[in-house]
Amino acid sequence: MTDLNYKGGLFSNQAYRPLADRLRPKLLSDVVGQDHLLGSDGLIGQMAENNRLISIILWGPPGCGKTTIARLLASICDYEYVSLSAVFSGVSELRKIFEQASKLHQDGKGTLLFIDEIHRFNKAQQDGFLPYVENGVVTLVGATTENPSFELNAAYYLVAMY
Repeated sequence: MTDLNYKGGLFSNQAYRPLADRLRPKLLSDVVGQDHLLGSDGLIGQMAENNRLISIILWGPPGCGKTTIARLLASICDYEYVSLSAVFSGVSELRKIFEQASKLHQDGKGTLLFIDEIHRFNKAQQDGFLPYVENGVVTLVGATTENPSFELNAAYYLVAMY
């Protein structure tokens, strides 16, 4: 039986974190599967090895590593990591992110913008952040479980995960 109100124990000074978050790989080489992407010949493996990111859309089922890979890429390339969910976010939040990312860009620091459920943004919203992607202000890593061919702006690069 688990008591979420339990205050004692070895880790009592730490806030609760879900098991998936506690077990999340710390290194790209620790990610299980996705060898076609993460290996030395794979697109993501080469990006990490060369410390140079491009904007991509990660398409795959829940739990296949989309969020983990985005976090690791930001860490490897020393980019500011900004995450938001298209389900809960809108244009005003994106404007704030782009403003901060523009300042970082001027200082020579990259920003990796991870958008979970990116297919939830309509085409007009997607078109709104395309200039920031094209100008290098942000490197977009979008995650979707839906077929991007039907749901996303065709300007973004697609990586399928199985």
